[in-house]
Amino acid sequence: MNTKPESLWRERLTSPLTWHYLGFALLLALVITLSVRLGLDWMATNGRSTDALAGKQVEMKTLELQTAPLRGLDKRIDASRTQIQDFYKKRIPPNYSSILMRVGDLQVKSGVRLSRVQYTQGKPGADLTEISLDAIISGSYPDIMRFVNSLERDQTFFVVRGMGLSGQQGGLVNLRLRVSTWLRPADAADANLPATPEPGDDNAKPSSDNAGKEGE
Repeated sequence: MNTKPESLWRERLTSPLTWHYLGFALLLALVITLSVRLGLDWMATNGRSTDALAGKQVEMKTLELQTAPLRGLDKRIDASRTQIQDFYKKRIPPNYSSILMRVGDLQVKSGVRLSRVQYTQGKPGADLTEISLDAIISGSYPDIMRFVNSLERDQTFFVVRGMGLSGQQGGLVNLRLRVSTWLRPADAADANLPATPEPGDDNAKPSSDNAGKEGE
């Protein structure tokens, strides 16, 4: 029998070099397996991280859009306060007498006549108190329109609340005119005007016998 190959095989099995190669092969296989597993785990983790990052970016963009109207809000508030103060200074009359004088000037310039004039005041507000003018305006239609347009364009802040036909004779027209302006609460209190009628009493026509202050 040929015992040489068997002896050679047994010698190789007992050789340290053979076991070294075998250990290296097993270690290499383990490294490859771990590398593949690590790569797969990294890809999964990276995907989750990318999704999380994208979600955070969306949240940040949403917050930016939500807070955009608030940017510079303090400056806009200051600008609004300045505009309000300028409006009060330029267009709110300083006292009741200035209202009478301005309405009288516009009346003369337009050629109309106001009669049965009554001024009343609304409830005092935090910043302004409404002053109401209720009167009969007489004149030609063009003159009346000129007077109304002058009120609406005047530097003093007038708001025409309503007009209603109360009579007509020849070329003259009689209209009931209701106008509002405003005073600061302290100035309105100094005027000592009667209270503006409630909406249910709004159809009562102004009369020279009532308690309201009048102006021609």
